[in-house]
Amino acid sequence: MVKQKGIAFDLCNLRIGLSSGQVEASLSELFQRVCALRGIEQNKVRIWDYFNKRKHTQLSASNRSLEESNLQMDQDILLEEADGHHSSRFGLDSTGNELALVSMEPSRSSFTIAGGPTLSNGHSSGFKSNQYPGSSLSSGLKDTDDGFDAYNTVRKGEKRGLAGLQNLGNTCFMNSALQCLVHTPPLVEYFLKDYSDEINTENPLGMHGELALAFGELLRKLWSSGQTAIAPRVFKGKLARFAPQFSGYNQHDSQELLAFLLDGLHEDLNRVKQKPYIELKDADSRPDEVVAAESWKNHKARNDSVIVDVCQGQYKSTLVCPVCNKISITYDPFMYLSLPLPSTITRTMTVTVFYGDGSGLPMPYTVSVLKNGFCKDLLLALRTACCLKTDENLLLAEVYENKIYRYLEMPLEPLASIKDDEHIVAFRIQKKGMEKTKLVIFHRWQEKSTTDYLKSGKELFGTPLITYLGEDQPSGADIETAVSKVLSPFKRMHSSAKAHIGKGSDFLSDGLDELCSSSDAQSIENAEFEGALSTDLSLRLLLTDDRVMNFKAFKKDTLFEPGKILSVVMDWTDKEQGLYDASYLKDIPEVHKAGFAAKKTRQEAISLSSCLDAFLVEEPLGPDDMWYCPRCKEHRQAVKKLDLWMLPEIIVFHLKRFTYGRYLKNKIDTFVNFPIHNLDLSKYVKNKDGQSYVYELYAISNHYGGLGGGHYTAYAKLIEENRWYHFDDGHVSPVNESDIKTSAAYLLFYKRVNESKMEIGESSYSHSTS
Repeated sequence: MVKQKGIAFDLCNLRIGLSSGQVEASLSELFQRVCALRGIEQNKVRIWDYFNKRKHTQLSASNRSLEESNLQMDQDILLEEADGHHSSRFGLDSTGNELALVSMEPSRSSFTIAGGPTLSNGHSSGFKSNQYPGSSLSSGLKDTDDGFDAYNTVRKGEKRGLAGLQNLGNTCFMNSALQCLVHTPPLVEYFLKDYSDEINTENPLGMHGELALAFGELLRKLWSSGQTAIAPRVFKGKLARFAPQFSGYNQHDSQELLAFLLDGLHEDLNRVKQKPYIELKDADSRPDEVVAAESWKNHKARNDSVIVDVCQGQYKSTLVCPVCNKISITYDPFMYLSLPLPSTITRTMTVTVFYGDGSGLPMPYTVSVLKNGFCKDLLLALRTACCLKTDENLLLAEVYENKIYRYLEMPLEPLASIKDDEHIVAFRIQKKGMEKTKLVIFHRWQEKSTTDYLKSGKELFGTPLITYLGEDQPSGADIETAVSKVLSPFKRMHSSAKAHIGKGSDFLSDGLDELCSSSDAQSIENAEFEGALSTDLSLRLLLTDDRVMNFKAFKKDTLFEPGKILSVVMDWTDKEQGLYDASYLKDIPEVHKAGFAAKKTRQEAISLSSCLDAFLVEEPLGPDDMWYCPRCKEHRQAVKKLDLWMLPEIIVFHLKRFTYGRYLKNKIDTFVNFPIHNLDLSKYVKNKDGQSYVYELYAISNHYGGLGGGHYTAYAKLIEENRWYHFDDGHVSPVNESDIKTSAAYLLFYKRVNESKMEIGESSYSHSTS
């Protein structure tokens, strides 16, 4: 049994001797160097990954590299001697990517991570008290990765901010996002100054300050190295440590990385050390300005960092319950806006329109709508096509297996949910009657050999009809009258009935002559029907459910509860077939007939403003994102509406080019026309505080290629030069401003212009009210 005896150490300049930049050094070399310095045989020691002063994984001498073993250049390792005498802790110093043996001697470095005055231990004043136990924060002061001092001044004549980032293996996504961030003017100004006092090593939601240190150090190197490409190995190591989803060398999404970095930097630099508990209040009809200011004050009480000051805005979120119309309003912060790309591609859809009052025959209408539109767009096109009256509404429904499969009552139901081979119908209904009792009429073919009319199994056919009963308390007689009225347009003309039937009705076995001459037989049949059902109706009607599984007889004087949905099934015999033309019920067309290829329309260019409009349009929540209505006490698919309330100094637009469906993944290569100068967002901001919301573009993250691969690059503007550059991993070249607008644009970075600079840490609310 090994007896451990802990020894406290600080990092110093005593190094093991791996050559500069050798993150590919193997674990065997690590064992050799450590054991040689301690004078111990390898078979008498154990070495542990001792990240953040905790034993993680026991290391074994092998050919695996340090990076493959997830060892970072800024952490500790633990040496345990098998003789039980003691254990020693070592550090992996990022200076020159070499391994450093720890000892009690303090560092004499004259540099700090933030450029402030140093103490004898190498830390800037005010920072030591916040040091996270076990973290080698000071080692980041001299991380050069490439064998030169990152904090030396740039040689005369060299430009700052033009260093590329080497691709470490599918890390172009990281390089693209980083170049956009390190060319964000407020962040450059912040990280080139002394920010050590704001590093929060105690935040359980953060990374003990290490992500902020790694990012700040990388930014300083990129702004100090002229045009020499930097290998961001240390930063990638930190990233892999705290965000395992970005470990390894697979391709990832630059937007997902950006989201993680902004959130991680915020938590590492959060000035709030102890987050207070705040009970949220409902809006309760209070003025928007009051509720929004209260929400922002509560947010700042728990979240206060340079990221909040510079990158966070606020939007108003309104939820409406579709059942009880309960309205919920909240004001939430955001760090970027993910904008959908509205499609200009159209599709043709055929819908059969029925008259709910029986005033006309059904008619199919083919309309053109946006492919990515909503049911409200289809309804609008149908209203125009069928000349809908002002006092009428359309009720959309899908018919499947001769039943109403679903009602398309949600205006914001995506049209993508309607397939080409489905059958969609619409019923013209008087607006004033839609508050009454709805009546659904199913059709069933009554076989001649069947005498038990209550027996199920008879075959349904045709399209169900829908109408509304005008009476406050409908009766059986009202139902029969309504059914007769709805069927009246289908009545055959007596002179042409024989010819029509003889042409091939699927339901008739006898001709009209036989039908008309067999009145006596029909009377007997009617008597049997009425006797079996104890009914006095002239039509063969039975009450049923929406699945047409259960049946019940009713009489003319039977009363029904008002306001509910009533369903009846009508049994058709030769008599009904002779009176009504059922072909109008049977032969409704599909939404889009397969085999007739429509002319494909090409996606047109869209504007950034149209993307914003699409982002701010109201839409229903998805089935997996239901909202709990406090009034209904149930989860509802509420309608959500977003409005911008307050915009930050830096605003990032994420163009949602990648779409993920249940069975299909796709990338949208549509060209988005975005302004480079004078992007005025004032009309989108609901808070009329008098501030200017005019922005100028300064960086773009581009994605070329398709899903699962492709390549990321970045365009960034050097503000002091007023010139754009193309950052393609380690290659940096100037580019004309006219060439930066492409269909590869994925992330757009804008900075507010024409506004006086605010002190870091001061919120826009306190600024406007002070």
